[in-house]
Amino acid sequence: MSESIDEALARLRAEYPQRFAQAQSEPTLREENAKLLGKKGALTALLKQLGSVPADQRRAFGEKVNLLKQEVEQGFSARLAELADQKRSAELNARPFDLTLPGRSPAPLGHRHPISLVREEVIEIFRGMGFAVHDGPDVEHEANNFTKLGFPPDHPATDMQDSFWTTSGHLLRTHTSNIQIRAMSAVKPPMAFIAPGTVFRRDDDATHSPMFHQLEAFLIDEHVTLAHLKGVLAEFAERMYGPGTPVRLRPSYFPFVSPGAEVDIGCVFCKRPDGSRGGCNLCKHTGWIEILGCGMIHPVVFEHCGIDPERWTGFALGMGLERVAILRYGIPNIKLFFENDPRFLDQF
Repeated sequence: MSESIDEALARLRAEYPQRFAQAQSEPTLREENAKLLGKKGALTALLKQLGSVPADQRRAFGEKVNLLKQEVEQGFSARLAELADQKRSAELNARPFDLTLPGRSPAPLGHRHPISLVREEVIEIFRGMGFAVHDGPDVEHEANNFTKLGFPPDHPATDMQDSFWTTSGHLLRTHTSNIQIRAMSAVKPPMAFIAPGTVFRRDDDATHSPMFHQLEAFLIDEHVTLAHLKGVLAEFAERMYGPGTPVRLRPSYFPFVSPGAEVDIGCVFCKRPDGSRGGCNLCKHTGWIEILGCGMIHPVVFEHCGIDPERWTGFALGMGLERVAILRYGIPNIKLFFENDPRFLDQF
């Protein structure tokens, strides 16, 4: 024989205090409370029977159920406060925390991109040689990107096939040499700056990207010679690729330097234990790999920036950071830098 509603209410009133008292954690207490007042709780089920109660008894029935519901809610709140007090008391009476203990190392947030790693390493190398960092805009005026650097009006680099023009007279800079012009126009020599940044050209293949990263370095003072330039290059190569890394300069043409040169370093891939280099496919069996361009700053560039070329001389060099990273880490394709494949980035 099933129990009456009054019997069910009496049973629940007798059971819930003990069930709440046995709950030793907040999640357990909330679970017990849900068994009574939740959508499928015992009291909720009794309220659903209201429609089957005779009309003249419904009011009394509803009052009994609501009264028990209020008792349960009060009992739940009281037990919840007790558990909070117990937890706080346990914390206060626990063994004191030793503030002198070493802290926990934070979990790694991700992997540094190889371009960022190389960029910071190159910057620190040149800072160690006395160069300061100078910055400039990505969108540049044609005069700072070409004219003041000595580019003739019909130079191929000014053609639409090589440059991204934005509005009349402005383009996405094709090199970080625009920062050299801005620095020389604003700062009086002597000066020694490096200018890292993003550059843009219409070029896209296995070894080129339409967006890539360069770093310019330039030094201006009295009596600066090509020997100073070669000394800086030799120091950079040793710090970046290891002691004994050879450097050679090959004559080349750049509109903003005279004389100009391409710089090669001894191939870092086919280097033998004794320091010699026998040649490999990457260096085309020559034992040398091109790394950057450089030269003595052209007097015309000084004149465009208001610097007396009779008194001041200087050198400039520019390198692609992707090329430096490729040689540093042995990366076969420049596109890997831009695909953001986690398997690639995990290696750095």
